[in-house]
Parts: sequence; structure tokens; C-alpha cells
Amino acid sequence: MTPTKQLERRTKFGRRDARQHMPVVQQRPIASSGLNLRFVPLGGCGEVTRSCYVYEYKDDIVIVDMGLQFPEEDMPGIDYIIPNVDYLRPKKKNIRGIIVTHGHLDHIGAIPHLLEPLGYPVIYTMPLTRGMILKRQEDFKGSSHPKIELVDENSKLKLGNFDIEFFHVNHNIPNSLGIVLKSPAGIAVHTGDWKFDHTPVNEKPADITRLKEIGSEDVMLMVSDSTGSQKSGRTISEAEIQRNLEEIFLKTEGRLIAATFSSLLTRVQQLIWLSEKYGRKVLIEGSSMKSTVAVAQELGYLKVKSGTIIGKEELSHVASKNLTIICTGAQGEDRAALMRIANNEHKYLQLEKDDSVIFSSSVVPGNEASVQRLKDILYKKAKKIYHSESMDIHASGHAQGDDLKEMLEIINPKYFIPMHGTYFMLKLHADIAMESGIKIPNIVIAEDGDIVEMNKNQIKKLGQRVPVNLVMVDGLGVGDVKEVVLRDRQMLAEDGIFVIIAVVDSETGKVKGSPDIISRGFVYLRESRELLAQARHLIKKVIEESSAQMHPINWTFLRDELRESLGKFLFRKTERRPMVLPVIIEV
Repeated sequence: MTPTKQLERRTKFGRRDARQHMPVVQQRPIASSGLNLRFVPLGGCGEVTRSCYVYEYKDDIVIVDMGLQFPEEDMPGIDYIIPNVDYLRPKKKNIRGIIVTHGHLDHIGAIPHLLEPLGYPVIYTMPLTRGMILKRQEDFKGSSHPKIELVDENSKLKLGNFDIEFFHVNHNIPNSLGIVLKSPAGIAVHTGDWKFDHTPVNEKPADITRLKEIGSEDVMLMVSDSTGSQKSGRTISEAEIQRNLEEIFLKTEGRLIAATFSSLLTRVQQLIWLSEKYGRKVLIEGSSMKSTVAVAQELGYLKVKSGTIIGKEELSHVASKNLTIICTGAQGEDRAALMRIANNEHKYLQLEKDDSVIFSSSVVPGNEASVQRLKDILYKKAKKIYHSESMDIHASGHAQGDDLKEMLEIINPKYFIPMHGTYFMLKLHADIAMESGIKIPNIVIAEDGDIVEMNKNQIKKLGQRVPVNLVMVDGLGVGDVKEVVLRDRQMLAEDGIFVIIAVVDSETGKVKGSPDIISRGFVYLRESRELLAQARHLIKKVIEESSAQMHPINWTFLRDELRESLGKFLFRKTERRPMVLPVIIEV
């Protein structure tokens, strides 16, 4: 999975769409319509990230995944966004467990923040995913250790009225699972992130026989990954990717620098195997990449010969032709390893003229400009650049059109809900379901916060919705940054700040001396003397004229009046809207 842009109507400062005008439930219970199984997406239905899905039957709740979303360009300073669990807080005693399908951050990233408010339910997942969860937990000192029970594709669980089974799926990280949830209402199949790969690397193929067994059990509902729904055909196999990568190893004489997602362990394994085959040592660079590789090695999910991976202290003993650098930064992130290498800002790695660079990842929508800037720098300095537009050296972890249709035909559900996608991806997946023979009334496009209830006779979306407003994490603050704060940050970023400091006689309302002005990001003070002189004159005039009409002086009103008058003046003179902060010192 990779985060992607929301394709919805937006304002400059935040998300806006028609869903916000529907009734949203706060804390009162939602009356059942008489149907039985309830599906509530708290994230992941409207974006390819922040996955969190609730399955509810009577007093039993099972949560699938608990991921984060990385901030968008209109969210300055935000670290990431997590699901809103207000719907679950009063029901936390009913939560029978959290099932995590795989170890990507958009499926595990919110766990450290949400376990405590939900009463620390048990997490059920595979060994690698458990390792990734525990590694992330190390960054949250003082938080309680999560309770995790291991499962595999053959496990069976009893969680309240839910009988849980699993099935293996291919993705671009090992230990990825699909889930079968059996309740008295019927059978629901949740695919997780998946693709069909009949020749995968470092894992076994999808078990088609097992999928057919599930499909023969009269499945009521399937909820399936929609990320690849806009692409026809089938997702390219990892075996073909490895053959293409090997061509690069064969023709490269200098260092190879390969950038990919830190969690794309399949690609990391391929690069390690090829490096060993062609006599290259491997340096892992980037904190998230090092962390993921360490966990995967410790648990045996990366097969590495002794001495292959080296540390920075061994670099001087390795010739350029015998070195592969696997690093983060394929999305053009400013502080990621590849950008620092390209800009000669890395502590011990600088770009060399004989270097070849591999971009083995897709470009996350919204990152096109930053990736292009990085490529421009690299094309000026490196010998050769390889990327997925020029040759097949990256495969998505998500099924495309033909595979999505095949999965629908195998499982043959009565009802279908697309998930893990922007709205247009969900809609395209719904179209594929219709072409696969599912009746139109039985296909529901649910968005974050929608409540879908069903039994074997009907499926319907309730009129009420649960809270899904964005919960933003900024440093140690969780949910304390609201839209007004983002608006202020955006204003500061675009037009700067204009601070005025005036000393005012509290008895007479007269300004003592000349008001001080501080400008940051608005105008350069030394070149704007006339503007500043006019601003000081206006400040003095507004304060003294307003004070003369108030006995006693209302200082709050005076600051507001000063802010409004000066804001209009500055816009008239510059057509810019800096944040105006009046500071009045009463003496």
C-alpha cells in the first residue's frame, strides 16, 4: 500500500465533501434496522490508507486493521492522521479482538495511539506483522505492551459470535492474510491488501484451492481491496521483476543505489539475492529501512548470507563495483536517504559519476513533483537512472482489473463492498463486481463513517453515520490540532506574519512612542519603509480614536479592531493576507 490523494471536493484548508452534511452520530447508540451484521469503515473507504474496519454482530465487535495516513500538502506540521474511534469508545467492552492483515503502516500505524482508549483488546496477527507492531511500539516510551496472539492461514478463532478463519494472500510484504468472519448472520470475507502472483518471490502463491473452498460456502459478503481497480489486466509477477533487476546488475560497473519503500521486503530480498549472486556487499540506509530489515532478519523473513550486509565503517574496504546501497527516498522526500545522497548532504555517502540508481517503486499520487526534482538532480550527477516507466522493475502489491474479477467469481458473494481506495477506485471496483454478475442492489459503496447492515435477505446503508473527522498527530499531541490551527499554519506559510507592539496609556488611550513592527515571511522591513510608516500611522490612529469612544477601554475589542483595520490596509497595499498579531502593552 501507498498513500494516495483523496479524489473528493476539497477546500484549501481541509477535506470537504457531501458526507459532512449527513447526520453524524456522537455517543448515543444507533438503533438496529433489524438486520444482523454491521460493517463500519472508520478509514480506508475514501482513501488508500488509514485502514480500519469494524464488523459488528449484536454485542460482539471485531476490528480489522488500525492504520495511519500520512499528511497531505495542506496539513503543514502534521506527522500523520489516525482513525477516529469515538464510535467504539462506549462499546469497548464488546471488542473481542483486533485482526491485523499485514505489517504496512497504513494497517498498523495507529495501534500505539488507539489501544488504550479501546481497553487494550488482543491483537491477532502473523509473526512478521507482530514484529513490526512491537518495533513501532518502541518509539512510544511508557505505553503498555500490546497483547498479541499469533495466527497463520490455518488458524481458527472464536471471538464472541464470530468464528474466524484465514487465508494466505500475496502482497508486497510477507505474512499477508485475508479473513473469513462467520456469524449467525452469514459469512463475510475480508481480503486485506492482495494480488494474485503465481510465481512470487520469497513466499508461496495464493492458495486458489482454499479460495474456492471458501467460495463454495455461500458467502454473504465480500469486502475487497480496490487500489488497482483503475488498471486493466493482471499485476506483473515478482519473478519477472527479478529478471529485469538482474539485467541491471549484469550491465552495471559502478555502485548500485536502489531506492524503494522501506516495507517492500520482497524487493529488498531480491536486491540482496542479486547482490550476493554478483559479488556485491549491501549497505542498508534510512532509519525506517534499517528497522524493517532488522525485524525481518531476526524473524527469518529475509534470507541473507553472513557478511553480505555491511556497516558504514566497512565502506572504505569495498570497491564501488562491489557495493549495492538499498535505501529509502524513492518518493523524493527531503530528508530521506536518497535525497540527502543526491544533494551531498549525507554524512558518509556522496553521489559518484559511475553510480547507477534504481527507482523500484511507483510514484505516490501527489509526489510527482518531488520525485521529478530528485530525478533531475540524479540525471545531472549519476551515470544511469532506472525507473518503472522505462522498464518493469516494480510491481504493485494490489490486484488489477482481471484479478479483481477472478476473485469475485471465485468467492461469488451475494453482497459486495469495495474498500481500500479513493471513491473513484471504489466505484470502478463496483463496476467490475457488476460485470462479474453481482446484482446492482447488492453492491454498496461505503465511505468512511457509513453504517452498512445486512442479513441474507437484504443489505442497506443506514441514514446515520459515525464520527470520522480527522484525528491528527502532531508531536505528542493527538487530536489537539483542529482545522483552525491548520488554517493558521497555512496562512503563515503563504503570507507570513505581521506583529505590532504598541505601548498605550491605560488612562488616556494615547500611544506612547512609535509602535514596533516585526515582519516574518511578509515583507522585508528595510525595503518597505514607506509601508511601515503608513502602518504605524494607522495603528496609532485606530488605537487613539477607538479608545476615545470607550470608557473604560475594552482591550479585547481594541485588538480585534486593530487586527481587522491593519489586515485590510495591508491587503490593499500588497494583496497579501499576513497573520496580523497586535500586542498592546498597557501602562
